[in-house]
Amino acid sequence: MPNKTAIVTDTNCGLRPEEAAELGIRVIPMPVILDGECFFEYDSISQAEFFEALKGGAEVSTSQPAPGVIQQCWDAILEDHEELIYIPMSAGLSGECQTALGLAQDYGGRVRVADNRRISVTERQAALDALSLARQGRTAAEIQAFLEADGGNSDIFVAVNTLELLKKSGRVTAAGAALGSMLSIKPVLHVDSEGRLIARSKVRGRVQALRAIAMKFGELEADKDQMIFISHGDCEKDAMVVKETLVKEFGCDPERIILSAVGPVIGSHSGPGTVALFFRGKDRG
Repeated sequence: MPNKTAIVTDTNCGLRPEEAAELGIRVIPMPVILDGECFFEYDSISQAEFFEALKGGAEVSTSQPAPGVIQQCWDAILEDHEELIYIPMSAGLSGECQTALGLAQDYGGRVRVADNRRISVTERQAALDALSLARQGRTAAEIQAFLEADGGNSDIFVAVNTLELLKKSGRVTAAGAALGSMLSIKPVLHVDSEGRLIARSKVRGRVQALRAIAMKFGELEADKDQMIFISHGDCEKDAMVVKETLVKEFGCDPERIILSAVGPVIGSHSGPGTVALFFRGKDRG
């Protein structure tokens, strides 16, 4: 008799396929294009290889998984499961979710797509929450409802080291990017309740930017005993600055602060030197 509900997500969540397999989760590799050649996260390109190419001046862009790739994955899973829940990266940052919603219409209700407006490690946590619920016997529809209701409960603040890639993706104007470079202005970015990346504030200098995202933890009256995640774009020392600030300023347990490197897709937009802080705060407006 087949298992009931399978959990599927994409590699934007930071899970490598072998890690996901051990957990009982399936991941679809996200494409990244370097100098016109397509690679796939954690499959044909590693984090280290990606950042080396990016620092070397490679032209980079991203794409969503091809519809056929998504369907092939779903079809194979549904041979052994009654249904599946698919958790793509936030619809506010990628067209992947809308593509998946369209494809799901051909599966007679056996595929549910949850847009809980998350990226990176928060998307991974959503997949783990979904897995736990599936093991409790919850249906895909029930899991979808939980994830979408819970989606606004994670705050994400980001400090970037360069505005160049954000300028290319239309996140800031060319004039704004040039001004930021001249004045060493660093934007503090936030993923809002709709899953979109917005500028929350600007500070002068790298050190102040790192401190600014850490101090958001206190501003939103976050619980210091929760699990906290810090992702970085090939800059672990800077991620450690944020971690140490959380421990010093708010008494957070260093053992409950997890550091990880961002993958090529997120790195394509944020660039080397990015530090992102993920936690459950007071709101996500």
